[in-house]
Amino acid sequence: MNQTFSVGSAVDWNLAASFGGKLARPEPPSTDYTRDQVIAQLADSARAAEVPVREVTGLAEGADIPEARIVNRPEWIRAAAGSMRAMTGGGDGAKPRAISGRIAGVQTGAVLAFVSSGILGQYDPFASGGQERSDPGNDTAGGELLLVYPNVIAVERQLHVQPADFRMWVCLHEVTHRVQFRANPWLAGHMSDALGVLTQDAGDDVTQVVGRLAEYVREKRSGHVADANSAGILGLVRAVQSEAQSEALDRLLVLGTLLEGHADHVMDAVGPAVVPSVATIRHRFDQRRHRRQPPVQRLLRALLGIDAKMDQYTRGKAFVDAVVSTVGMARFNTIWTGPHTLPLPDEIDEPQRWIDRVL
Repeated sequence: MNQTFSVGSAVDWNLAASFGGKLARPEPPSTDYTRDQVIAQLADSARAAEVPVREVTGLAEGADIPEARIVNRPEWIRAAAGSMRAMTGGGDGAKPRAISGRIAGVQTGAVLAFVSSGILGQYDPFASGGQERSDPGNDTAGGELLLVYPNVIAVERQLHVQPADFRMWVCLHEVTHRVQFRANPWLAGHMSDALGVLTQDAGDDVTQVVGRLAEYVREKRSGHVADANSAGILGLVRAVQSEAQSEALDRLLVLGTLLEGHADHVMDAVGPAVVPSVATIRHRFDQRRHRRQPPVQRLLRALLGIDAKMDQYTRGKAFVDAVVSTVGMARFNTIWTGPHTLPLPDEIDEPQRWIDRVL
């Protein structure tokens, strides 16, 4: 019997949050003074970054500047679990299945624990207290900016960069995401709609799903185990998706590429006036992004789509750089008009096609 259900209600999110928090890696060693200093400086930098981001983007002029929330790894895991519950339709009243929900909760908690040691910051448009996505006419900006201070400490030590500059650099990227969503509240609803399609059972007969998966495996079969790269994992995901789900995934991938590339463009456009050592930070951070990982970590990164996200930064920034250099930021901002002005999948790598279609 075909049945439509919410992925969010199939996961014990409370267990995911608690289990993930227990698995989170210990924070890098630091004194109370260092922790207090980085927390205070991140909060100040998140406020200070808003003005240059608005000046470069031309977005959210005159709006209030909300406070960022500075968190540790377990706190980020709890926030992420709550956001994922909202994104996947598992509201507070949704009860997960007894056994399968706990298993899914443990698995999700383990994934969040892995991610929590690497994420520097995140703007969450689905955070509690954010705008109600069920009301498309609601133009009240919401969401929450999270900055994970132990990871900021760890990375700035690893890269041997100026701490104050690096903290501002991180904030410039994440504050750009905050500005994107607060200036364009429809983005959260657009993302939520696509996620809703992805996380709903399409009602396909199980044999059809298995058939698509088997066809994919036959096409990719060789004398070796399939590579666990992001393209291979993405192909596997598409093999078991309905047409509607595949289209929704394309919308999310394009939107993510645009948002990340726009944020990277803004970081570089702000430049040394705000972050004196920006060139050094950019160079060392890009080296860190592309360094070779141990096999197990490469597999996990591929399964979680982390490598695909790294590709988003590069392709998205190239798109934004090209459009802004051709038509200027004011005309580029036409992109935020609505879903119909977002780039199509084949336009991300050919910016002139987007210019011709939209402008």
